[in-house]
Amino acid sequence: MHHNITTHSFLPYVLEDLQNKGIDLLSCTYVLPSKRSGTFLKKHLAHTLHQNSFAPKIIAIQDYIAEIANLAPASSVELLLKLYEAHRAVTKDDQEDFYTFLKWAPRLIQDFNEIDGFLVPTKTLFKEVSAIQRLQHWGGAEEKTPLIENYLKFWNQLEPLYNTFTAALLKQKKGYSGLLYRTAITRLEAYCHEQGNTPVIFIGFNALNSAESKIVQHYLEQGNGQVYWDIDTYFLDDPIHEAGFFIRKYRQQWPYYKKHPLLGIHDSFRSPKNITIVGVPKNIAQTKYAGQLLENIATQSPKSLEKTALVLADEALLQPMLNAIPATVPNANITMGMPLNKTVLYTFFADFLQLSSSQTKRGWFYRDVLALLSNPYTVKLSQNQGNFAPRLAQNIKAKHWLYLNTTLVSPYAVQSPLVSLLFPKKMPKPLQWIDATLVFIEHLKHIFQQENNSLELEYLYRFHQLFNELKVHAGKSGIITDLKALKILFDKLITIETLNFIGEPLMGLQIMGMLESRNLDFETVILTSVNEGILPSGKSNASFIPFEIKRAYGLPTYKEQDAIHTYHFYRLIQRAKTVYLLYNTEQDVLEGGEKSRLLLQLLTDKAIAPYTTHTLASPRVTLSPIVEGFIPKSPKLLEDLKALAYRGFSPTSLTNYIRNPLEFYTRNMLKINDIDEVEEAIAANTFGTIVHDSLEQLYTPLVGTFLTQERVAALQPQIRSVVQQHFHEKLPGIDCTQGRYLLVYHVIITYLQRFIAHEIQQSKHHQIKLLALETKYETTLAIPELDFPVRLKGTLDRVDEIDGVLRILDYKTGRVEPRHVKL
Repeated sequence: MHHNITTHSFLPYVLEDLQNKGIDLLSCTYVLPSKRSGTFLKKHLAHTLHQNSFAPKIIAIQDYIAEIANLAPASSVELLLKLYEAHRAVTKDDQEDFYTFLKWAPRLIQDFNEIDGFLVPTKTLFKEVSAIQRLQHWGGAEEKTPLIENYLKFWNQLEPLYNTFTAALLKQKKGYSGLLYRTAITRLEAYCHEQGNTPVIFIGFNALNSAESKIVQHYLEQGNGQVYWDIDTYFLDDPIHEAGFFIRKYRQQWPYYKKHPLLGIHDSFRSPKNITIVGVPKNIAQTKYAGQLLENIATQSPKSLEKTALVLADEALLQPMLNAIPATVPNANITMGMPLNKTVLYTFFADFLQLSSSQTKRGWFYRDVLALLSNPYTVKLSQNQGNFAPRLAQNIKAKHWLYLNTTLVSPYAVQSPLVSLLFPKKMPKPLQWIDATLVFIEHLKHIFQQENNSLELEYLYRFHQLFNELKVHAGKSGIITDLKALKILFDKLITIETLNFIGEPLMGLQIMGMLESRNLDFETVILTSVNEGILPSGKSNASFIPFEIKRAYGLPTYKEQDAIHTYHFYRLIQRAKTVYLLYNTEQDVLEGGEKSRLLLQLLTDKAIAPYTTHTLASPRVTLSPIVEGFIPKSPKLLEDLKALAYRGFSPTSLTNYIRNPLEFYTRNMLKINDIDEVEEAIAANTFGTIVHDSLEQLYTPLVGTFLTQERVAALQPQIRSVVQQHFHEKLPGIDCTQGRYLLVYHVIITYLQRFIAHEIQQSKHHQIKLLALETKYETTLAIPELDFPVRLKGTLDRVDEIDGVLRILDYKTGRVEPRHVKL
C-alpha cells in the first residue's frame, strides 16, 4: 500500500496509485461494477490529466462480459417467451397453460442465471436436484401415484429444458447474464489475444461469481491486470466481520495473492465521524425526516450538497422521497431503479387493460369504467378532449348505467377520438390494444412536454419501451393470442421490470439505491430503511435448488447475500464525515422488521461507539380539544332561515333538526345532498318512489269519485305498463327484463295487485270517496315570539272519505311492523 497518497476518496486514489507505478492512464481499460462509477472515474481522470485527450475505455462489468462473450443481453419478455417455447417443446404430451407457467418461470430463470454465473456443471446438478426431490418428498414410495409422477417429471425435465432454452438463445446470439458469463469464459483466451497487452484495471469489486473470479485471476496471472479492492483494514483483518467476507476469501484462495499484496486497502473507518442513528415511525415519516436534514444542509452550507448522498435501501420510497425534498435543494439527481408497479402510471395501464379484457356482450361493467375514468392520467387526457372523463362518470351515476355499451359512449366519441380507443366496438386483439396504449403515451408526452414535467416523461418513456417490446413479441410468438395472455404477462413483467433513472450525476444532491453507491465517496450520507428484511434482505429462498446443493456447489445462499449488504453498508460510511441512518420503528409485516442488526453492530462496536448517537424522532403531535360543532347565526343565515320558514318546514326537515341540527344546516340550509351512486341493487327510496308514482298515476282519474268495485277492478290491466314506464324514468340505464331488476319489477307489480285486490274487498263493505292524491298541504303558524310567519307544509299520499269519515293514508313500502304505525 502506498502511504504517500494524498487523496481521501477511492477513485482518485486508484488513479494516483497507477500514476505512481508509471502506468499510462490513457492506455488502460477500466472495468467497474456500475455505469455510474464509470462516469465519476471520467470526471476524476479529467482532473488528473490536465490535457485534452480521448477518454480511455471505461466499461461496466456487465457490458464487458457481453463484449467478451460476443452476445447481447436478452430482455425479460424475450426470456419468458423463449422459456415457454422451450417448455412446450420439452413437454409434448401435457401442455401447461401460460398462466401456470409464469408462476414458476422467473424463479427458474434466476436459478439458471446463478448456475451459469458460477460455472456449475449442469448435467450433474440437475440429476442431484431431482434425486433429492425424490428422496425428500416420497422416500422410497413403492407405488408412484399420478401426482408423484407429475412432480418428478418436472424435476427430470429441468436438464432438457435448460439445454433447449440456452440453445435457442445462443442461436440468436443472445443470453441472460449467467449465460453471457459462461460463454465469456470459453472465449476469454481468444478475446485476450485480440486485445493484446492492454492493462485492464478492475476497480471496487466485492462479491464475484465464479466466472468473474476466473476472468479477474486470468488477467492477474497474465500480468496486465490490476485489482483495486475498496475495503478498510478494520473489516479485512477481522476474521469474522461480514464486510470483509469475500475479499478475505480471495486473499486466502487466489494463488496470485501468495506472492502479491492486495491493492486499495485503506484505514479510514476509525477516523472521527458523526454517526446519528434515528428511529422514525413509518416510511413516509422517514422521507419527511430526510427532507428536514437536507433542508438544514442546504441552509447551512449549500456547497456541501454536492458531496451529499441520499441512499434509499428500499426503492419503493423514491416517490414519497421526491415529494419530501425541500425547495432549497436546487439539483437532485436520481440514479436508481424503481419497480414499475410502484408508479402511478402503471395504474392507468392496469385499469385500461382490466377494462378492455372484461368487455362482455352487454358492454363494460360500470365499476371498471369508473376506475379508469377517475385515474389521474385519464383526467389529464380528457382535459383538452372536451373533458369527457368527468362528464361520462357523472352520467353513469345519474342515469344508473350498470353496463356501458358503444351506443351510450358514441356521443362522447364524436367530440374526442380517444374515447373510441378506450371503448372500442369489439374486444381488441393484443396488438390493437398495445397500439392504443402507444397513442395514449404520445398524447400524454405532448401534455407533459408543455408542462415541462421531466419526471413524468421519464415514466412515459419507460412504458413506451415496454409496450414497443411487447408489440414485437406479441406479433411474433403464438403465445400472446388474446388479452388474457397479455394481461398475465404484463402483470408479471411489471413486478420484474424497473425504471432506471440515470441522472446527470456530477452535480447537486445524489439520490441512489444501495448498489449505485459502489466506488463513490460522500462526506454526508443519509441512508433510509435500515431495517431487518430490507438491509440485509433476510432469508428469501426463492429458488428450486435446495440449500445443501447450493452449499456443495458454492452457489450463493442468504449468508452470502447478507455479507454483500454488510459490505455495501460499511463501505458507504467508512470515509464519510457525517452519517444519518434512519430506520422505521414500526414493525411492518410486509416490508421489514425491527431495526437492522447492522445498527446494533455499530452501537456495540468499541472503535466506533464514541462517534455514534442513537435517537428516536417522532412527529410533533398536538391534541386539540374537541369543539362541539357550532355555527353562529349571522345576519345572512337568519335571512335564509326566515325565507325557509316562509317557504315552509316539512316534517322531514324538522325531524332532521331534532335529530342533528348540523345535518339540518348542511342538508336543508346549504342543500348539500348525498353523492350520486350507481345502484347495482335498487335502493329502498327508488323502490318506494316507483310504487308511489305508479299508484298516483293509476288512481288520478278516480279523484272525486266513489271507488266502486268495477272502477277499481278496471285498474288491474294497466299495472304492468304503468310500472314499466316509471321504471324507465327512474332508472334510465336499466334493463328490467333480466337479472335482479326483473325480480324487483315483479315484486312491485305484486304489491300493486295486492293493494288493488284489498281495495276491491274494502269497496264491497264500505263507501269510499277518493278526495286527493299526493297533494301538498300547508298551514301558517303565528308564533308570538317571532316577527315573521312560519309555515308547515307536507305532502299527503292520499286523502279519502270512508263511510263519511275523513281518512289520511301514508303508503309504506318495505317491511313495516304494526308497532311503527300505531298512534
